[in-house]
Amino acid sequence: MANFGAKDVQKLRQSTGAGMLDAKKALESNDGDFEKAALWLREKGLASAAKRQDRENSQGAVAIAKQPNSIAMVELKCETDFVAKSTEFVNLVNSLAEAVAKEGEGVLSSHLSSVQELQVALKENITLGRSVYFESSEGSILDSYLHIQNDRGVNGVIVELEGADASLAHDIAVHIAFTRPSYLSKEDVPADLVEKERSTLETISRNEGKPEAALPKIVEGRLGGWYKERVLLEQNYVKDEKQTIKSLLGNAKISRFSQIIIGA
Repeated sequence: MANFGAKDVQKLRQSTGAGMLDAKKALESNDGDFEKAALWLREKGLASAAKRQDRENSQGAVAIAKQPNSIAMVELKCETDFVAKSTEFVNLVNSLAEAVAKEGEGVLSSHLSSVQELQVALKENITLGRSVYFESSEGSILDSYLHIQNDRGVNGVIVELEGADASLAHDIAVHIAFTRPSYLSKEDVPADLVEKERSTLETISRNEGKPEAALPKIVEGRLGGWYKERVLLEQNYVKDEKQTIKSLLGNAKISRFSQIIIGA
């Protein structure tokens, strides 16, 4: 057994910027020889992996995959647009989405080595971002929309509707992609957030010299506009602004939706 301890592992980490497990493996593979271990890490491309973890990775790609009764969306993050649109990067995020669609989000942990290998190969801070998995219930429809830019997905939406067809579900997904709502209904907006906005709007209206007696109506009108920016059901449909999403749905119902936007 190689003769080295925790201090040796720490020293190698500090010297090379490698992760703890990689530093330990390097020493084990080289009988505790510090110089050989450092060279081993460099040759494996692991010497600067840990240093990359501190670099901002606000770029990336989103992929969506669908199975007969499920749909998944996965984000893979990196540092630059150049890497985000590379074939290797896009192929990996696509395969991750396909795996989640088949087996659920728990499967991602078994794919971490693929992410780490790509990080070494492309020399960027590449990490898993957000992931979403929807399984359809009886009578529901799952659909999606993925906005492609520079050869990779940058804005993904998945949605589940009841009492609707795939065409309406897709139209709703496209709408969400461009309006970016935070909530499905008014009831989903936290009460303290609503009261804070109402108070702010009242102060603004009063400072504008609006009549005191008219303030409640003015504030509620402005609050309606605030809701339209954030609440899906209250928004005007992008393809026909004469109707709201609520009226577009008719008897159909949106069960849930999720959106992932690169950089958001």
